[in-house]
Amino acid sequence: GRAGAMERWTGRVALVTGASVGIGAAVARALVQHGMKVVGCARSVDKIEKLAAECQSAGYPGTLIPYKCDLSNEEEILSMFSAIKTLHQGVDVCINNAGLARPEPLLSGKTEGWRTMIDVRLLGFISSSFLPPHFNVMAVSICTREAYQSMKERNIDDGHIININSMNGHSVVPQSVVHFYSATKYAVTALTEGLRQELREAKTHIRATCISPGLVETGFAFKLHDNDPERAAATYESIRCLKAEDMANAVIYVLSAPPHVQIGDIQMRPTEQIS
Repeated sequence: GRAGAMERWTGRVALVTGASVGIGAAVARALVQHGMKVVGCARSVDKIEKLAAECQSAGYPGTLIPYKCDLSNEEEILSMFSAIKTLHQGVDVCINNAGLARPEPLLSGKTEGWRTMIDVRLLGFISSSFLPPHFNVMAVSICTREAYQSMKERNIDDGHIININSMNGHSVVPQSVVHFYSATKYAVTALTEGLRQELREAKTHIRATCISPGLVETGFAFKLHDNDPERAAATYESIRCLKAEDMANAVIYVLSAPPHVQIGDIQMRPTEQIS
């Protein structure tokens, strides 16, 4: 069964970005439940510390290690990987829980909003401290590269890199506020497949997967429609959405597939979702 298939990950190290809330927190918890050492990073770690305490008092076999890292800053990402190397040898599983949307249409959007979604250097433009410091292309690429280098230098041949993508990475919906976001998620789709090909060329058995959910009940819509909380709330109330736990279950499924099986992409929507 799944539990047995997860046994080979016991005691091994997973990095989960954006682990303080939503999907990242649920994934971190699930991996700790399966006995992994999980480094959970975010810009503010108080929520991760609380989650770590919860995991400990629940008696989960793994551990959650909170790490403060602003993913908009490459130096901080590099020093995080170097700290993981010093303290825990390296990363065996990397979960890029990247997702940031700004309501910026293509015909009238603000350049900064676009740039924030695609690049890591300009998050200073965002005033709201509620926004998570992860976004859709550069942070994923930097974390992926560093995780691979960490595996390579230790001859880890069975590692796994999982990108949390979106159904918006596979189809463009007629909602102008998500068009640019969708473009960055199409990039994640291409990056994941490019990564799979490069891992093959490198003759490794390291696997690359993306998981593409439709509507998940997290704080995401409140960030997208940050000036219209009623619209955000309505997004989640109109149908029965996916839960962060559903995403965590998908991650466990991906990791527990036998070594000769690579799940390329899991596309999952709420049953009631229309588009």
